[in-house]
Amino acid sequence: MIGALRALVSIVMLTGFLFVAFVEFCLLIVVGVLIGEFVSGLLATKVVVTIFIGSGVALIVGTYKAIRHKPEPPGGLPVSPQDAPELWATVRQLAAAVRTRMPDEIRLVPEVNAAVNEHAKLLGLIPGRRYLYIGLPLLQAMTVDQIRAVIAHELGHYSGMHTRLSGIAYRGRLAVAGAISRLSPYNPVGWGFRVYGAVYRMVDNAVVRRQELEADRAAVRVAGRDAAVAALRELPGLGAAWSFFFRRYVEPGWTARLAPDDLFGGFGALVSARADELARLRDETPEAERSRWSTHPPIAERIAAMAHAPETDAVRDGRPAGALLPDLAALGRRMQEVAVDIGDRQVLPWPEFTAAAIAAGRQSEADGLLRAVSRATGKTPADLETVLELVETNQLGGFAVQFFDNATKREAAELFAKPMELLLDVAAIRSGVAHYRMAWSGPAEFVGADGKPFSLAEIAALAVSADTLPDARKRLADLGIDTAALTVVEERATARGARVIGGLANVKVDNFPHDVILLNSGFVFVPDPGKVGKGRERLRGLVGSSSAESLAERYRFLPYEEIATVVIEKRTPIRARLTLHDGRVIELREKWDGEDLEKNSRKTAMEVLGSFGG
Repeated sequence: MIGALRALVSIVMLTGFLFVAFVEFCLLIVVGVLIGEFVSGLLATKVVVTIFIGSGVALIVGTYKAIRHKPEPPGGLPVSPQDAPELWATVRQLAAAVRTRMPDEIRLVPEVNAAVNEHAKLLGLIPGRRYLYIGLPLLQAMTVDQIRAVIAHELGHYSGMHTRLSGIAYRGRLAVAGAISRLSPYNPVGWGFRVYGAVYRMVDNAVVRRQELEADRAAVRVAGRDAAVAALRELPGLGAAWSFFFRRYVEPGWTARLAPDDLFGGFGALVSARADELARLRDETPEAERSRWSTHPPIAERIAAMAHAPETDAVRDGRPAGALLPDLAALGRRMQEVAVDIGDRQVLPWPEFTAAAIAAGRQSEADGLLRAVSRATGKTPADLETVLELVETNQLGGFAVQFFDNATKREAAELFAKPMELLLDVAAIRSGVAHYRMAWSGPAEFVGADGKPFSLAEIAALAVSADTLPDARKRLADLGIDTAALTVVEERATARGARVIGGLANVKVDNFPHDVILLNSGFVFVPDPGKVGKGRERLRGLVGSSSAESLAERYRFLPYEEIATVVIEKRTPIRARLTLHDGRVIELREKWDGEDLEKNSRKTAMEVLGSFGG
């Protein structure tokens, strides 16, 4: 069986890993003897012993932790037979059909995925407690036919013993990865280990892909070929919808310290409203390119394999999969309580959440413009009236040229109509005259108090010229928009909503050692970083343990908008001089032995620095 094959492969590969270690240690001793012929024998011995001890400790610690590893406690929301009798009955029927023992627990998870796990003992020799995980979004979007195929596939992993013996393979990967992670990149022993580790992953992934095809055959046999193929075709579109839902609907409000009162109910509403778009995604040609690093075959390959399987007389059931649960909406709200850490965020119903989220984002954009006005005029804090004063005194063009490349002052003033519309929109929101109305079927709409579309584009075009500004002021007043209502909320840019785009270790900032984390909105300078050889490990630890916003709050944060010019004195290693708008100068000096967060970090840093000219 493939499950046993994977365990056997893991044992063989682990043995090979130890053999590689033995060979490398022998070669190390030989090299040490040869070095001793030309330099001090004591020096050669010290070098060999240091590398030998470091490598040996890495192997021992990595292997020990892998053996002692305990499975993570099960996540998600447990659903008992009393909570969902029809779901449990369905799983029981499918388990009997694939000839495997029932899961002991069924848990709903906030993912477009399903999975099984078994906490077996003695590396799989003794059966353990079984868990079936079903993604709540699947139940919201699939039919009963399709979810039966998904569950049958997962239960097929049980019948193939994929889960029981996976502990051996998992610990093998942990041992290899743990040993490699503890070896310095400068340790020659680690070079062979890394190559072998890559081979190990490729071989293990190839076996896992065969397990997936075996589980697919179970899905076809039990749930029917049409249902199994339909479920596979559904997954890419649902994954895209799930990502779109969080990116477009959730993240803007989450960044603004808000939370929706029914997160998963929102996704269900989105799926219903955009059924036509999901249907188009479903009909697209599925992924066909295979990666040696992937644990799943491409969907096109899986569908092609299913086409050769015999069709069964499975009972058709086109009801929504949520019908297997008595109250899917209530379970979604319970899932939010279990799986989502809201913290101190304000909880709002979806319409208010969306309106407040977009308003906060627009205010943040307006704050950026008003901070630029403060730098240009010296008035702190600046507000909309400060901008209109620039128009009245014919200084808007001189201020606006910084936003429009190759534009004259006159052209820049005319082009500033779009930023002016943003400022007026925010003033209208803060005056209570307009708001954003959410729609699951499309973008939110800017509407007035009467619910009709509301546009200030025409007035914005009047407001960028001294000659027509009085007319613009009158029309704003007639609409009830108070120009004094728009003031800057954040007088200094923050990292709210920022993301990490790179990192450089061991950089001198004004002659003091730092690690530098690059965000899409600014630099984070981490002082007194520590040992030179641990740079990448430190950066990954920092980025993995905290959000970009938290890092910027904890350490010194330099927003890009505060940088006036950058002079790049040297590209390798990086030498740059940053001049800020307030006249301060910051020098960055990368060390030759510096490390980066990932291989593109230096390129990203150079692109950021080069964007300022100089």
